[in-house]
Amino acid sequence: MNYTDLKDKSEAELLEMIKEKKLELFTLKAKQRTMQLTNTSELRVAKKDIARIQTALTAARAK
Repeated sequence: MNYTDLKDKSEAELLEMIKEKKLELFTLKAKQRTMQLTNTSELRVAKKDIARIQTALTAARAK
């Protein structure tokens, strides 16, 4: 996911995306705790996606 993909989305779409990503991060953390997560880099990717969405959301609110 790139920031350029996110900057054209509305605030409601961004809020929905951030909700989904936070849920995904929660499930990934739970899988890691129970030793079911094989690819731990997914955690880093999910965190970075959340940060990108939050950046786009801040920019959308500033308009």
